[in-house]
Amino acid sequence: MTIDVQPGTVVVFTDVVCGWSTVALHRFYAAREKAGLTDAVRVDHQLFLLEDVNEFPIPKRFLDSEIPVVGALAPEFGWKPWQGDASTWPITSLLTNEAVHAAKRQSLPAAEQLDMALRHAFFTDSRPVSLLHEIIRVAQRCPDVDAGALRRDLEDGTARAEMMRGYRRHREEVQGSPHFFLADGSDVHNPGIELHWVGEPGSGFPVVDSDDPAGMEQLVKRASG
Repeated sequence: MTIDVQPGTVVVFTDVVCGWSTVALHRFYAAREKAGLTDAVRVDHQLFLLEDVNEFPIPKRFLDSEIPVVGALAPEFGWKPWQGDASTWPITSLLTNEAVHAAKRQSLPAAEQLDMALRHAFFTDSRPVSLLHEIIRVAQRCPDVDAGALRRDLEDGTARAEMMRGYRRHREEVQGSPHFFLADGSDVHNPGIELHWVGEPGSGFPVVDSDDPAGMEQLVKRASG
């Protein structure tokens, strides 16, 4: 099934708690701003739900082994290992991702803003972003997000059905988080980064074989048409 990408957008399948997609989006926004294309190219967030793909909760051991690696790729993001009590670790990202899709009902910029704010809340501030009140507190600090409307949509489940339909519909086309799809028909998974795991995920660690941050600038230009 073809993924519909509107001109002036790039569709990105991702999970808020994915470190690799956080690096990719962080780089995309930086390259977009550098090129002066922030208003010309917007991200259309779509879901790739890792907890459903893997059929287990957000794995703290996996992320503990990934943070030093992804942190070295974009240290300016401010990554930190989990600083909170282990009992506050969020085991699900479903509501967190739903919040991004609910914000997208307001506007694509609102979804971009909330998505990145939630990533910072999780990866740099160690906040339990699976909880409704935490999500709303993060949203209240996002200028483009109407936090009251977001709460209503989350309590009503307004965005979840469409979000899950999109995820199920394109599950086999998406290689993982992140996967970028452009209006010219091209797509790229985890742009610029090639990696492999040493040992089993959770007991081993990822190794980056190659990294080309400058490739994101070309992706932004292609997305702009």
